[in-house]
Amino acid sequence: MLRTNSITINYGKNNIIKDLSLNIKKGSINTMIGTNGCGKSTILKALSRNLKPQYGDVYLNGKSIFQMDTKLLAKDMSILPQSPTAPDDFTVFDLVSYGRYPHLDWTAKLHKEDYDIINWSINLTKLEHLKDRQVTTLSGGERQRAWIAMALCQKPKILLLDEPTTYLDISHQFEVLELVKNLNKSMGLTIVMVLHDLNQAARYSDNIIVIKDGNIYKQGPPQNIITEQILQDVFKLDVRIILDEYNNCPFFIPIMNHQLPNKLTS
Repeated sequence: MLRTNSITINYGKNNIIKDLSLNIKKGSINTMIGTNGCGKSTILKALSRNLKPQYGDVYLNGKSIFQMDTKLLAKDMSILPQSPTAPDDFTVFDLVSYGRYPHLDWTAKLHKEDYDIINWSINLTKLEHLKDRQVTTLSGGERQRAWIAMALCQKPKILLLDEPTTYLDISHQFEVLELVKNLNKSMGLTIVMVLHDLNQAARYSDNIIVIKDGNIYKQGPPQNIITEQILQDVFKLDVRIILDEYNNCPFFIPIMNHQLPNKLTS
């Protein structure tokens, strides 16, 4: 459904992504993990057409996304970037309604169908009691749900999320990830996201993609990725892996970080 073909991305003289080929399966939840600066967010920007590779291409259903009409692409794909912002006077309804832009005709006016979809998105993300509130007055979790509602208002088939739990407390992190999981199951949305929390990646992903040195180091189901060897190779961590029987996924507990001294001295 969505794939990259040998993409290479440079920032100045720095080679960030090197000849990377990736295939995203329709209807799956895919999470990219890796150390800071490994290229996760850069890959997501390329997948969303916000960054064009120097070499290679990105294809959606066999068509280069860089050759597609912007509105047509937005009907199939929506992205939630890191720490998005809205004007101070925007209400939840105002923000969510912007998701209808790719579907509007030349008059740019909302019609009954658009209002129905806006309200559907607000209700689906459990924001109906907040739709007239200014976005800036919402809690972190509520604000993130509002942005997801805007993305859903596009009626996309693919949802790209760049660190959707950043700056959220633990309860709101799980609130957002549970919403993402439910959208995948109920709507068949294909999800590609970047997460820092590896245990959350294990719990909420069908496929985990490990990025190291600008390319795919390993990928596969959580039980094949969250292993002692891979976490040591990529994150320099000694860990113990246990099975979360309730969620049927691996869970790791760090033992020691090789980059830290055994004893701290003053």
